[in-house]
Amino acid sequence: MSTLIDRLIGNAIDHGTLKLTQANGRSATYGTPHPDYPDVEIRLADSKVIRDIALDTKLGVGEAYMDGRIIIERGDIMELIELVRRNRPWEAKGKFGRLAPHRRALKRMAFIKDSFNNPFKSKDNVAHHYDIGNDLYKLMLDEEHMQYSCGYWPHDDMTLGEAQEAKLAHIAAKLMLEPGNHVLDIGCGWGGMAIFLASRADVRVTGITLSEEQLALARERAEAAGVADKVTFELIDYRDLAARGDTFDRIVSVGMFEHVGVPQYETFFRDCARMMTGDGVMLLHTIGRFGRPVAAEAFTRKYIFPGGYIPALSQMMEPSQRVKLMATDVEVLRVHYAKTLREWYARCVEHREKIIAMFDERFYRMWMFYLAGAVSTFEWGGLCNFQVQYCRNRYTLPLTRAYIEEAERKLLAR
Repeated sequence: MSTLIDRLIGNAIDHGTLKLTQANGRSATYGTPHPDYPDVEIRLADSKVIRDIALDTKLGVGEAYMDGRIIIERGDIMELIELVRRNRPWEAKGKFGRLAPHRRALKRMAFIKDSFNNPFKSKDNVAHHYDIGNDLYKLMLDEEHMQYSCGYWPHDDMTLGEAQEAKLAHIAAKLMLEPGNHVLDIGCGWGGMAIFLASRADVRVTGITLSEEQLALARERAEAAGVADKVTFELIDYRDLAARGDTFDRIVSVGMFEHVGVPQYETFFRDCARMMTGDGVMLLHTIGRFGRPVAAEAFTRKYIFPGGYIPALSQMMEPSQRVKLMATDVEVLRVHYAKTLREWYARCVEHREKIIAMFDERFYRMWMFYLAGAVSTFEWGGLCNFQVQYCRNRYTLPLTRAYIEEAERKLLAR
């Protein structure tokens, strides 16, 4: 067992320290103290934890932590994950966490199975994550806009609400809105984007979602914001909306593309192209990968986003090109989501007892492992955010990007 532990942990930690105490009481410390890296101490409740981690690193650690079989005696789950991930950043091409061959095969099969997101399965997958209740998200997200997606941090000294408002303005500016435009918001969440656009620009917005919980609160928030006459929310799949023949001057989608599924990418872009007017503009904001396509991790797939998938940029470009959507602007946001996730994590720590009362201790541990793991993938792993602007007419948009910053200033000044 000691040889296995050394192979899993000893070779993975150079800076910072991890003291590990096994179930039999034996202890060992790995790594060397470093001022920029955390020092963490954990205890294993049983001898099977190491075996589970060896089979699938993130799933094994996540389930053991959820079940209380990994007890953190110094530091917290954020520091534990940071210690390991930071020692082997994506850029260094570290091999820590490589799956056993049979696990890789199972993961690939699960990816293929989850990829076929028909409208009925899509609704179930969305409900798994978003219909757990609005109260949790109210505790975690910014009060101003309830944005469950990457904020935009042009300055470090911003609040979460300010970063989310900056994100909304940044995206709205790229849409190059004109008075009277009809905007489609695919995956509208709790209505934050639609309300922002309706209140800051002279446009109408149709927001669509597959979450009944989100739909109800979005309508309530639009009414409270005084824009219910400019905003319509529907419980409908984008494929059904396209089949209905609706058209829009602008299309925006934030944090929804991760749920589309690779086999549906061409359908998604084709339907968007069908719904855009000839001078239409679309802005797609999604989590993305720096490198090659990789199947979703088992923990995320099992507990957080069933059917979810994070695309590489290459996977987005080819299907959009096939339907003659022009990619007119591509921006890669690198550490912005990590800053956002750290704010969410801190809010969940602050409201720990409330979250446990809503669900239970195991759910709280699962949620914190999800957030901490997400932070590490944006700070040291292979994830980022893509903002890709599309249009159908090469003359629709200005020839330089100067209009974006100018529009942002106007939107934020209102």
